[in-house]
Amino acid sequence: MLVAALMDIITSNCDTTDPASLHPVLSGNASLRDIASAIEVIEQGSIHFENDNNNNDDGDDGDIGMKGIGIKVLGGTTILGFSPGKGEELTVPLHNAVSLPELDRSFSGTVPGLWDDLQREHVAVPFATWALANWALASGTNRLRIQELDKDGQAVMAALMAPERTVKWHGSLVAHALLDDPNLPLTGSVPDWSSSLLNTAFDASGSEDVSLVQLALSTFLISVERSDESKKVIREKGLELLRGITKQTEKNINLQEMLVRVLGLLCEDNHMNGSSDTRAQLSIEEGQKWSGILMRWIFDRYYPDTMRDTAIRILSCILEDCGPASVPVSQGWLTLLLNEALGSSQTQNMKGNPPPPQADKVKHRIDHFNASSAMPIANQLASAVVRQAGIHSEPGTISINEAPLADFLSLEPFATSLKNVLKQKNPPKFDAADSALATLQAIKALSELCSDDIACQTKISNLGALSLLRRFLLRDDYEKLAANATYDASNKSNKNSNNSESNVESGTDNSSIRVPPAAHVRRHAARLLNILSTLPHDKSAIKYDKILCKWLNDCAAGLVQCNDLKLQSYCRSVLLNVSVPENPERKIPQFCDGLFFVNPEMPQGFLANQEEGNKEENEKMHPTWDVVFVHGLRGGPFNSWRIADNKCSTTSKAGLVENIDQDAGKEGTCWPREWLSMDFPHGRLFTVKYKTNLSDWTGASLPLQEVSSMLLRRLLAAGIGTRPVVFVTHSLGGLVVKQMLFQAKLNNHNEFLHNTAGIVFYSCPHFGSKLADMPWRMGFVLRPAPSVGELRSGSPRLLELNDFIRSRNNKGTLDVLSFSETQVTPIVEGYGGWALRMEVVPIESAYPGFGELVVLDGTDHVNSCKPLNKSDPSYAETLKFLKKLTAQRDKN
Repeated sequence: MLVAALMDIITSNCDTTDPASLHPVLSGNASLRDIASAIEVIEQGSIHFENDNNNNDDGDDGDIGMKGIGIKVLGGTTILGFSPGKGEELTVPLHNAVSLPELDRSFSGTVPGLWDDLQREHVAVPFATWALANWALASGTNRLRIQELDKDGQAVMAALMAPERTVKWHGSLVAHALLDDPNLPLTGSVPDWSSSLLNTAFDASGSEDVSLVQLALSTFLISVERSDESKKVIREKGLELLRGITKQTEKNINLQEMLVRVLGLLCEDNHMNGSSDTRAQLSIEEGQKWSGILMRWIFDRYYPDTMRDTAIRILSCILEDCGPASVPVSQGWLTLLLNEALGSSQTQNMKGNPPPPQADKVKHRIDHFNASSAMPIANQLASAVVRQAGIHSEPGTISINEAPLADFLSLEPFATSLKNVLKQKNPPKFDAADSALATLQAIKALSELCSDDIACQTKISNLGALSLLRRFLLRDDYEKLAANATYDASNKSNKNSNNSESNVESGTDNSSIRVPPAAHVRRHAARLLNILSTLPHDKSAIKYDKILCKWLNDCAAGLVQCNDLKLQSYCRSVLLNVSVPENPERKIPQFCDGLFFVNPEMPQGFLANQEEGNKEENEKMHPTWDVVFVHGLRGGPFNSWRIADNKCSTTSKAGLVENIDQDAGKEGTCWPREWLSMDFPHGRLFTVKYKTNLSDWTGASLPLQEVSSMLLRRLLAAGIGTRPVVFVTHSLGGLVVKQMLFQAKLNNHNEFLHNTAGIVFYSCPHFGSKLADMPWRMGFVLRPAPSVGELRSGSPRLLELNDFIRSRNNKGTLDVLSFSETQVTPIVEGYGGWALRMEVVPIESAYPGFGELVVLDGTDHVNSCKPLNKSDPSYAETLKFLKKLTAQRDKN
């Protein structure tokens, strides 16, 4: 009864998880003697009785001779008092209904405190810790005195280690008050306090004592914030307990927030901002053990954004520290991002939602195709995560529950993949090349899903996509995995050779080690980074990441060993997107997905839009013209404009037009880059990419109008059209540009329309193509894509577009140069040497009826835009055309 009443009064004022909100009931100017007495009782766990020298008889009220903290009974009312006898007493009355038997007068010396018996009268220690906590919370003066009297912190430590809950509670309050006071120095016992507080939180979480967990963790958090030695101790000995608390309190958001803050302090991250400061690292095994918890903090929707952001930073540190061993974690992160993108609003129409309006049917079809393609890729990557984690079903291998990644692999979709892998008796060999290929396909799928979907971009950005892409770009994990596999195979081969064993197991020799497509992983990671770099949050994060920006600049400038023009262009686009400050008075150029710089190594000032200032000075530093290259059916932003070996594809491999286009010309030589950038220094050179397919069997593609609208948006966003611009097009690309100009007029983009000074048409089917006129049986077999179907001869839409361009040419606002092929082009190579060949765009369709026409002798459709040399008319006439336009503008 006494103990219950005492606990009531102690906890009525103090039992809260926020020490700052407490209202202490004791004085803010406590005497040193009282504080010393409380500390002595806590340390010794007892009450001292001493006989008075002048009077050996105790008083009737039980207070004579009592020293320190005690309990008195006066008139049937229980009183707790300090320093009784001479001087004033500080008393706190208990409930009047409580009765207390008189203290046993026979005790002398040390009387056991609450450690031994909570059922009778020995309540000195909990009362002392209660008093000490109230004093500590009451004033800075009291805290200073407590610190001076408990210099070694042992009294607080004794309270923290006590078996009674109330003593632990108020000991935690004392520690919290002392640690939270910036005017007090730390004692040497703080690391021990941290360990004890962590143990208290762990035990309390196991018994679901949430309030004690919260107080202990709150105090523990401050100790880790202030003491580097505490961090070191916890990293060495406390991480297992910390994980245990995390799992036992998984549904308590407040506790999880404190835990993620603690882990963030233990993994302080300086590498993201380019700091040279040292950073504490978790071991590889610890990083793997924490990865599953971190993934939950990032992807569970009921956790707050601040908690998610901290978890992303911690996971980024783990990826940094673990090197190639982090590949399953980075792949797992990518898998979850891909699943989130699949679950975005863009792909919800796959789950039985009402069909979209007529105007959105094309986009719906593309989204459906992208999502359908991404789903199996996500499943394959989840399987790759399990296999790369080294989990096998063979006897003698480590149990899944004992594996460091066990918690990580318990997440979906990895848990399902794990079950499938464990069912396989002899799973196929999985190496670095397989792992890199799975990652590559997932990044490509993710880029396609969010390329034109701001909501999807924002979602994956909030879930840490930027940190993951940073890892893919800056580190060579897959190269190292392949190198390690080669080293292991070499050692095994040497061992077998030394043992005179002639049979080397298949797959263990050096020749069986495949090179992972790491360069392609970087290219597509840079593409996705370019897509995200238009988001305000990611723009700021990239801008202040000095290490990442340096790598992007080095890659764009050609200082990194790389011949990938797409990768270089993505890097330059990212830098331009993040470097220009926001200006509400002027539209800021944004270089979006699908737009490439032909010369990304040029300085940013050359590639960026002309800044305000001195006009003459700007003209010296900045180009005055833009030239945009638009490829045709199954073309590419750089491949379509290669320098040719010959002008006719007579030795093509079996397949459709797209295969022929990939085989034509010299790999890696792009004539706009090699020649035009030098011969036409007035211009910035761009090239674009858009999805086209000859057949629906090879993938979904957009019809002409949607392609043109998409390109128009991207060109306007980049500021193209604010200065004179010339479009150089091949095949279908010419129709795309014609449609784009038509839409610019409809949507009043008058500046863009007015500044379009010329168009070069290489084999453009102004009036249709024979490829689209193939017999209906062939059309049925090929399932022609919408873009091909629109190329049928006599199409009213083609006639309307041609009349629109003719009118602008007649007004003198637009000059036109056209090229015509003269040779048949292989379309399908059959068995036994049989081939289908045709003149894809005959001369009567290649000439629009106005402007200049150049007939290219001995040239087929694919190679009409691929000159052999600078003297080739397909280059020389184009250069002449550009120079003529600049001269005309200069006169005007």
